Amino acid sequence: MAGHSKWHTTRHKKAALDAKRAKMYANHIKAIEVAARAGGPDLDGNPGLEVAVTKAKKQSVPNDNIDRAIKRGAGLTGEVIDYAEIMYEVRGPEGSALLVECLTDNRNRAASEVRATVTRNGGFMADPGSVAFMFQRRGVVRVPAENHTEDDIMMAVIEAGADEILRSGTAFEIVSDPSDIQAVAKALDEAEIAYDSDDVEFFADMKVELDAKSAQSFIELWDAVEELDDVQNVYANVEITAEVLEELSAQDA
Repeated sequence: MAGHSKWHTTRHKKAALDAKRAKMYANHIKAIEVAARAGGPDLDGNPGLEVAVTKAKKQSVPNDNIDRAIKRGAGLTGEVIDYAEIMYEVRGPEGSALLVECLTDNRNRAASEVRATVTRNGGFMADPGSVAFMFQRRGVVRVPAENHTEDDIMMAVIEAGADEILRSGTAFEIVSDPSDIQAVAKALDEAEIAYDSDDVEFFADMKVELDAKSAQSFIELWDAVEELDDVQNVYANVEITAEVLEELSAQDA
């Protein structure tokens, strides 16, 4: 899930972290329900469900919650799970752009809440296609930069299909074709290199760097949108350097 962004490390308040954890759990549960509805409750016969469950367990979603989500999604509880996928395009400060991916049971509510939140936080809704063209579907695995070098990571994943490794703030992003992401993640596991996330997501090849002031505005916009119940993922074309993150952290101290 793209909500595992590097600038989130600047937050320290327990209440905010608890809220983020609850939202993350809810997003995983939705993904499991959708996968179970599409392909049934059997993990062995439903690769999409197996991936969704694996990601949820990696983020410590309780097994009971996962089991209930599978049953709900598969229709075994009598509940009807019917989510629509919607993508909104948003412009933020200094050339920043966001794709907001929603999974919702109420299109009108999602549209209204996203629009109001974006406007309230200094962004604006973009015309269809004016942002999406900047992004393409890519496999992206994020490895914390601390205690790792680019060469170490490259040696581990080059044979697994990694196309490039990019330094992004406090993390390395291993970019691959979506079909190779599981092989890349497995190669990291075998090399005993821990990673924060492994997702197929919308990835911007060309990114804009933001100074501290613009970065702060962007983060506030990102956070506000990401917190909405119907928002499943937020993708951006933004690069926030380690130096800017340190400056923001110093301001918060």
